[in-house]
Amino acid sequence: MEHQAELEQLKKWIDESDNIVFFGGAGVSTESGIPDFRSVDGLYNQTYDYPPETILSHTFYRRHTEEFYRFYRDKMLFTGAEPNKAHLKLAEWEKQGKLKAVITQNIDGLHQKAGSKEVLELHGSVLRNYCESCGKFYDMDYIIHSDKVPKCECGGGVKPDVVLYEEGLSQETLQKSVDYISHADVLIIGGTSLAVYPAAGLVDYYRGNKLVLINRTPTPKDKMANLVVYGSIGEILGAL
Repeated sequence: MEHQAELEQLKKWIDESDNIVFFGGAGVSTESGIPDFRSVDGLYNQTYDYPPETILSHTFYRRHTEEFYRFYRDKMLFTGAEPNKAHLKLAEWEKQGKLKAVITQNIDGLHQKAGSKEVLELHGSVLRNYCESCGKFYDMDYIIHSDKVPKCECGGGVKPDVVLYEEGLSQETLQKSVDYISHADVLIIGGTSLAVYPAAGLVDYYRGNKLVLINRTPTPKDKMANLVVYGSIGEILGAL
């Protein structure tokens, strides 16, 4: 297998550590068949009048709630998705007491489905939805089977617990992420282009000398890393 030297180095660091933190992005989920929403609906099959970044904004959600939900049900909810080798390996490391936390930009809940307990969801989760009037909780199935704009039994609108564009990230989640990263021995970053802030800025809090980047393509932070492995995150973690 290629990457042999990198994998052996990575394996050694992991074997020796009991303070690993993993930070992951869309690439971790694409291997479970969940497309990165930025890549969906390209120029040639445009079924929406706006780009995904516009539709997934707070302003658009408020002004065109029905159209928001049309896109959201169509492109953001994947009921059949299962955890891949990356999710499963991370859950296994946590069980062994090696991994302290998973910090994720994904909203699909697959880390929890794989068995991970300490998961910090920077952008929220499609599995949680709340009435904006009374706060009642609704699951993903409720959204899928509702028509047009989902309503609470109290009459209020139900909103996904997902951080939309223009909305701030949870300060508590960010602070916990900074704590884990700044105290980590090994920091593994996978499946993210490290282009989206503030999430990308979290990497700068790492103080150790075992920063590992696993990605299919180069990122702006490759020069900072102590080890860079190019390829599929599922295959690479699965091989450890």
